[in-house]
Amino acid sequence: MSLRAWSLLLVLSGTIFLEGIDVAMLAVAVPTVRADLGLTTGTAAWVMSAYVLGYAGFTLLGGRAADLLGRRRMLLGWLTVFLLFSGLGGLADEGWTLILARFVTGVAAAFMTPAALSIITTSYEEGPQRNQALLVFAGTAAGGFSLGLVIGGLLTQLGWRWVFFAPVLLAAAILAAAVALVPKEPRPPRAKGSVRGGFDLGGALTAAGAMLLLAYGIIRLEHGLAGWQVTAGVLAAGLLLAAAFVAVERRAATPLVRLGILRKVSLVRADLGALLFVGSFFGFQFVATLYLQELRGWSSLQTALALLVMGVDAVLAPTLTPRLVARFGNARVILGGFVLAVVSYALFLPVGPDWSYAAMFPTLFLTGLAFALAYGPLTIAGTEGIAEEEQGLAGGLLTTATQFGSAVGIAAVTAVYGLAGGGLDGFRAALVVPLVMVVLGAVITATGVRGGAARTPEVPETPEAAEVPLPATNVTV
Repeated sequence: MSLRAWSLLLVLSGTIFLEGIDVAMLAVAVPTVRADLGLTTGTAAWVMSAYVLGYAGFTLLGGRAADLLGRRRMLLGWLTVFLLFSGLGGLADEGWTLILARFVTGVAAAFMTPAALSIITTSYEEGPQRNQALLVFAGTAAGGFSLGLVIGGLLTQLGWRWVFFAPVLLAAAILAAAVALVPKEPRPPRAKGSVRGGFDLGGALTAAGAMLLLAYGIIRLEHGLAGWQVTAGVLAAGLLLAAAFVAVERRAATPLVRLGILRKVSLVRADLGALLFVGSFFGFQFVATLYLQELRGWSSLQTALALLVMGVDAVLAPTLTPRLVARFGNARVILGGFVLAVVSYALFLPVGPDWSYAAMFPTLFLTGLAFALAYGPLTIAGTEGIAEEEQGLAGGLLTTATQFGSAVGIAAVTAVYGLAGGGLDGFRAALVVPLVMVVLGAVITATGVRGGAARTPEVPETPEAAEVPLPATNVTV
């Protein structure tokens, strides 16, 4: 790639790095924020949950907006919103201000991240060049989260407000570079009968409503059986709105989401795999953090340094993984990542009350290695063979899957931990959740190895033609 191509990739990867480091730093800082502002336990929990709600609730809409309204416009506009509301969080003196800031920041990420991903998939030629770009993007995301744990611990020592102000400075630098490097779009890409024919307001409202309710319902699973009637009602309402969304899209002259894209088996398989893998990763990381801090009494900084080894994925994803993908294909590399994750989580199941770091190290290292093998290739598989005018939608579907996965993973391990009575037995029971998730993901991925192709045939320009089944010759997910 040329110097300009690498520079553009660096800027676009900076957006996902920003998102990852922002979440990780706040996860470390929340206890200090709670103590300093005198927040209740429920308010402190919502400081984290509000971001997930905004992100998961609007990612599908954000991805399609990039296709319909312009990728550069969405990236620059919502990066600015991210910057402003991160600053608001740093100035907050009350819980409701923090919650508002985190919710809007999550919404901004929901529009910003799919836009950046779709710029990559439309700016780099499909094949080795795009694969390399997507693997760098994925590795940067992992690096942001891993470094965020450590940097968050350090900044919290200086003052928790720096956890909000640091992303402001980083976002400002990325925004300035993006203005210069992201190419202007003369007109938004247009699929048949879509963009300039009108905006599907009904689809937008039902999609956002359904995603918000489902995300909220999943977050409520953390409470276990407490208030299960409310949780069930919220999830039922979300499913009803999702059904209404499908009905609206079937009748809309210019649908927000062309439902035919879901007939692409490789895309659906990749999104399901991403949901399960990311969910298992965040669920495990959450349980490991609780084990080290609550049971072992480690400080937030000690815990962050202990988990830093999982950041090996930031190094291996753009270096080792491209070679493996070129030699073995996406599906086999993804399956290898899932199998490594199964081994990793299984090794941690018999965790004891006084395990040494050496005993924990194999699991932490293998978890990072598994992420390096699976996450980037899943991103490739979720966007490969999709028409240019729907790359934002494909990115939105993939990001929606990963956000719901992280919410499901954390909520499920929290619920199981509580139902098991807490303590060491609770940790061991909760660790079964990520193990089950990666086993399911391995089964889904294995079907792709058996029956797919390494290369996806080019998708015809018209949506109708894109829905015609095409023969497969090699291996894909």
